[in-house]
Amino acid sequence: MSFLSARDMTGGYGATDILHSCEINVDRGQIAVIVGPNGAGKSTAMKAVFGMLPLREGTVTLDGQDITRLSPQERVAMGMGFVPQTANVFTSMSVQENLEMGAYLRHDDFTGTMEQVFDLFPILREKRRQPAGELSGGQRQQVAVGRALMTEPKLLMLDEPTAGVSPIVMDELFDRIIEVARTGIAILMVEQNARQALNIADKGYVLVQGRNAWTDTGEALLANPEVRRTFLGG
Repeated sequence: MSFLSARDMTGGYGATDILHSCEINVDRGQIAVIVGPNGAGKSTAMKAVFGMLPLREGTVTLDGQDITRLSPQERVAMGMGFVPQTANVFTSMSVQENLEMGAYLRHDDFTGTMEQVFDLFPILREKRRQPAGELSGGQRQQVAVGRALMTEPKLLMLDEPTAGVSPIVMDELFDRIIEVARTGIAILMVEQNARQALNIADKGYVLVQGRNAWTDTGEALLANPEVRRTFLGG
């Protein structure tokens, strides 16, 4: 069984199902990417994994433990970290205060983890006293990812981490995500920049109308003529 195993996820908002028997699996140290057209249920699948969306059917397990009925807060305590697409930093607080907020569940000395975040994102060390609201979009994303890493997650989930940033910043963020995965953390990411995301993905999931349309390695999906024609512009 995979470190994260989400099986037969069916559910939505109210009486309308958005996900239909959706399945997502990620192993430690892997980067798994969910791609697909707008309205495919990508972010909904991520929210279901994190417990923000109640499932009508299906199960979610983390490291072999059934967490299907746990709240998001309980899942964080179990080792999940989640970075939403928007409103993911406290704009009036400094960079360092944002990172400290990420350690709210910890009762140990987290200065070592903060140093690791600063090593991963050197610009944050430089701007540690600056309000997060004064940072560029890419720097805010670094703060948001850094804050999630302060919980020492075993699984890090990123919802559209490169939304609204320049191609150069996107490449830099993807490089840092690869570095995080190399430490053994499982990464689950929703991305609109499908080609670039699949390029770094160990595993890719193409969703269409809340269903798994294709599942394969990132490399295989990039080489799949139908996936290329339908989602990657040829």
